[in-house]
Order: sequence, then structure tokens, then C-alpha cells
Amino acid sequence: MTPAPDSRFVSGFVSLLGRPNTGKSTLLNALVGTKLAIVADKPQTTRTAIQGVVNLPGAQIVFVDTPGIHRPDTLFNKRMLETVKAALDGRDLLVFLADATLPLTDEDRAAVEIVKSARTPVLLALNKIDRLKDKSRLLPLIEQYRGLHEFADFIPISALTGEGLDVLRQEIVKRLPEGPPYFPPDYLTDQPERFLAAELIREKILHETRQEVPHAVAVVVERWEETPKLTRISATIYVEREGQKGIVIGAQGSRLKKIGTLARQEMELLFGRKIFLELYVKVRPKWRENPAFLNALDWRSMAGFEVS
Repeated sequence: MTPAPDSRFVSGFVSLLGRPNTGKSTLLNALVGTKLAIVADKPQTTRTAIQGVVNLPGAQIVFVDTPGIHRPDTLFNKRMLETVKAALDGRDLLVFLADATLPLTDEDRAAVEIVKSARTPVLLALNKIDRLKDKSRLLPLIEQYRGLHEFADFIPISALTGEGLDVLRQEIVKRLPEGPPYFPPDYLTDQPERFLAAELIREKILHETRQEVPHAVAVVVERWEETPKLTRISATIYVEREGQKGIVIGAQGSRLKKIGTLARQEMELLFGRKIFLELYVKVRPKWRENPAFLNALDWRSMAGFEVS
């Protein structure tokens, strides 16, 4: 933990941006110190902006994790890109994550152009350096990014191992404006438990199913009942085709049972109480093009939403 310079108190909003699979959610979880965003090695795992608050001596940083910057080909993907662009507005600082193990691509250049449009200072965090045997490979990559934009600084990190994260925090705190904390010290995220539960279920599906399923999966928590000793959760997993339903359920329900067990165990750790979890799988063709259904997936409107 790094105190703010001159014992001032600083605070601000910092968006984490980048292409899919650069490690934004892993970084958010590492910075906050708990799991707020699900993680999988599939593109577009993060579908909405997720807020995580970090309290340091003399500083409060409100991080906003965002979906990966990509070419939108469905209404759903267009909404995700709108979420990214909204995360550029009114921020004190941006952190652009790049995969240090991969060469610069046209998609990376297009993503930088979107970030440049904000006219907000941007730190470039070169992630996954734990996978680099030869760290000298970073220098030409940094020079390439330097040619695209006047980044405020270049910081090699590993969100997985924690290497470089102290430096990243220092550089962020150094650039935040003076001001009071936005949230109380025990506040971690704006995401309600209902949404976090749905995301944990979706994470387990991403880990347990084949390549064709991830983009076509959505999870809606439709019932949440709390008693002093137990929380009962009923959730529906939506897919677009019958074949995908079979993949999620598995032989004699084996995969769905495993997904449910893994999700329940992690919910109990995260929420600190016993969970009874029921999962159902339904086919809803072309849900990614259905505005009303997409609204149901937004945590702001998930509670009390009836999916017809």
C-alpha cells in the first residue's frame, strides 16, 4: 500500500480498458483483493462494467472493469461496446491493458484509437509478463505503443502473480485529484449479490463447456430467498440452440450438476453462508438480438424481472 504524496487525500475513478483476454478482470480482482469479476480464457467474458473500490492510506481508487474492445457484430456486442465508451467519460485516469506476450495488431491499434478519443491520461499496463522468459521483448512493444499514443507511462505487470502492481498503484495514486473518498471504507462494489451469483454460474459454464457455447450463454437469477440459515437461489441458463442445451446439461445431467456444485461452493465462500442452488436450462433463439432480454441481463434491472 502506498500513501498519497504529501499526505493529501486523493480519490478518483479509473477505467480498465483493452482488447478481450488481456486480463482486465484478473487485474480488477487482484487490485481489490477479492473476486468481483469472473475470469475465463474466452473472449468477451466480461459483459458489463464492474466497479471495484480500493482503499489505500491517503487514497481511494474506484476501478471500473469493462468488456474487451471488439468489433460489434450483434446487438449484444454493440451494447458491450457502448459500455466501454461510457467508461471513458468522466474518468480521472484510464489504464489500457495490453498482452505483453503478443505482437501489436490492427485490432490493438483500433482499440487505442477508441481510448485516445477520451482525451484523458492513459497508463499502458503491459500484462502477463510472467509468461515472458525474455523481458527485453517488452522494449520494442513499448516503442510501438508509444508511436500510437502519448501514454502517461508504461508499466509491465502480471495481474496473475502480482508483479508490478505496487508500481501501478503508485502511478495511479500520483495522478488522482485531491478529494474525499466516494464510498465508505467497507464498500467493495456496486454489483448486487444476485448479479454476482449469475456471473459465477456463467463462469463455471465457460470453464466446463466446449468452444461453441460461451457466447450463446446467458444466466438470469429468477428467485432469491434468504432465511437466517440458508439462501435459496433459482437461476435459468439460456442458450440459443437445442444442441447447446445438451452440451450444458451433459450426459444424464452430469455437466449441469458439476456447474451447479462449483458455482454453489464459490458462492458460499464469497457470500459467507450456506446456499441452495437450482439450475434450469432453456433455449431462447437469438437472445443476443432481443432488446428486452438484454435488459434482463443488466444487473440494474435483473431483480424482479420476469423472462417470458
